[in-house]
Amino acid sequence: MTESTTLLKGGRVVAADGEYDADVLVVGEQIAAVGQIEAPDGAAVVDVSGCLLLPGLIDNHTHLTMPFMGMWSQDDYDTGTQAAAAGGVTCIVDFAIQSDPESLQSALTEWQGRAAGTAHVDYGFHMAITAATPAAIEDMAVMVDAGVASFKLFMAYKGALMVRDDELAMAMERARDLGALTMVHAENGDMVDLLVTRARGEGNTSAVHHALTRPEFVEAEATGRAARIAEYTGASLFVVHVTCAAAAAEIEAAQQRGARVSGETCTQYLVNTIDDLRRPGVEGCRYICSPPLRDTANHAPLWDYVGRGVLESVSTDHCPFNDEQKSRGLDDFSLVPNGLPVIQHRLAKLWDEGVMAGHITPSQLVDRTSTTVARRFGLQAKGSITPGKDADIVVFDPAAPRAYGVANSFMNVDYDLYEGETASASVRHTYCRGTLVYDQGEIRTAPGHGKYVARSLSVPEAVTAP
Repeated sequence: MTESTTLLKGGRVVAADGEYDADVLVVGEQIAAVGQIEAPDGAAVVDVSGCLLLPGLIDNHTHLTMPFMGMWSQDDYDTGTQAAAAGGVTCIVDFAIQSDPESLQSALTEWQGRAAGTAHVDYGFHMAITAATPAAIEDMAVMVDAGVASFKLFMAYKGALMVRDDELAMAMERARDLGALTMVHAENGDMVDLLVTRARGEGNTSAVHHALTRPEFVEAEATGRAARIAEYTGASLFVVHVTCAAAAAEIEAAQQRGARVSGETCTQYLVNTIDDLRRPGVEGCRYICSPPLRDTANHAPLWDYVGRGVLESVSTDHCPFNDEQKSRGLDDFSLVPNGLPVIQHRLAKLWDEGVMAGHITPSQLVDRTSTTVARRFGLQAKGSITPGKDADIVVFDPAAPRAYGVANSFMNVDYDLYEGETASASVRHTYCRGTLVYDQGEIRTAPGHGKYVARSLSVPEAVTAP
């Protein structure tokens, strides 16, 4: 069968190291050529004049169909990856969560079963270790062989997901020996548990108290502790969803000591604040996530850490719950499921509040959402518009405003955090491995176009201070 050929004509390619006017030729699932190209016979020519051509975004931090607090996140691999494609995302790395203390394989099998035949864009998995038993530690090798090259451990959620420091150290040592990456949710779970219990006892139960019981120091302390353990073990560490300058400073200090420590922040921590939690009723509950939203004073330092590459990527931690689920905690913030619906909005928000506001350049946006993410997480075929790479391409129109809101959202929730706002630019087309998935407001693929991507980090990569 003849491979399909598409020529994206007249656009401007944005790479991590600069931008330039070029056409992009796609043959089959790969990028065949980049430059001034005459259309081959039979090629479909797409006029993308005036548009930017970005490598498909990678969201390395999502939670689709995730069990949490006795309920499930609302987006599955069908709806969640439709929303991803609408936001220019062509690959996600989701979290499989260990439930059997003696096995990681059972969790991977469960999550693969959910994703297979349903995703519209490509996907991989991290493995979240919630019980670092000897059997689970031994099972890490099986995960690496299956293409799961990263392991997440929680330093919070005491009594549910949280691991002890000795368990964290043992997992780091094993990941180090396997050439894998350790990731941490860094909050001091014992302190959070104390502060939550105290607040509830004093009747401080509204949504904002979720943030007030998880102050910045509990995140900064845990980040520094994890970094020191990584430094001692020689492991490579990635700190997820950094929310505040104090925690980012711990990462930079570790980098300056020569430790292999890096981290990410998320869209919401760059654009939302603790004041959103003060909204009345369920509106405030919608913004409950962990670690929590911080005050406005953290925005400028976080943008600086992103711009300098101390925080090397921006993900979403997409974990959507609807108003009915969020309302469970109207009278007790500790009962609200944690998580925000963000996967569709990352690119537009980073463009307006990052690039247009002068915090980052278009090339830095590409680097922090695609190129460095691909390198960090072992997605060798992705991350740049280069011949031989997967044809994961976003046609982004900087002159096409698009309103936020439920009417334009593919996310499976009954609200939009940015309802009433309008993005100044928008995604026109999203191609995943050469196939048009998202086309000007419509999804063109059937469930199952997305494929599982096995990842490998066989050569651990040193992190140097920027």
